[in-house]
Amino acid sequence: MILSLFDQFMSPTHLGVPLIAIALALPWILYPSPSNRWLNNRIITLQGWFIVRFIQQLLLPLNPAGHKWALILASLMIFLLSLNTLGLLPYTFTPTTQLSLNLGLAVPLWLATVIIGFRNQPTATLGHLLPEGTPVPLIPVLIIIETISLFIRPLALGVRLTANLTAGHLLIQLIATAAFVLMPIMTTVAVLTTTILFLLTLLEVAVAIIQAYVFVLLLSLYLQENV
Repeated sequence: MILSLFDQFMSPTHLGVPLIAIALALPWILYPSPSNRWLNNRIITLQGWFIVRFIQQLLLPLNPAGHKWALILASLMIFLLSLNTLGLLPYTFTPTTQLSLNLGLAVPLWLATVIIGFRNQPTATLGHLLPEGTPVPLIPVLIIIETISLFIRPLALGVRLTANLTAGHLLIQLIATAAFVLMPIMTTVAVLTTTILFLLTLLEVAVAIIQAYVFVLLLSLYLQENV
């Protein structure tokens, strides 16, 4: 029986318990917690340095009013980064390949930025729906287009993350299957295929990191428009 290539993206269950819940909770267990000592060990120090540098880089274009989101954005970045990279390990499940999970993260956070904009500066937020200097006959059309583009943002966030990770996992599975099939038949070609697989795995690690950063970066840009 030949299974579908997309079966690897189905949420597995064991004894009726969805394992996606364990996959979502596991990353937080892996990170060390800071201690009360004056000097922490190297891992905690490196972890703190990374978080501080990331927050500084992320909040650089934001107004001071948007700095309140520093904890949320840093936590989201670490969360997505952990899920994306841990999903590349063998016999693991990547929750971020599920569009429902990605939309569950994107829609509430995007909606929060829009609500903040309408609460703090309703005139400027509504002004984004109509570019300055628009001819009068084009005003209704542009308002409709800008409204659609506004509501398409969370969908674009979720689909981008899902599509990139799903495509990478499919390529890895296809090339790995080809390497196993060609090994007893054409050893030289199998070695070349394995080399390509190794390079593709390195690329997927980079994609997992970059997509987590892009998700948070775009969210911060949406926040910048509304603060």
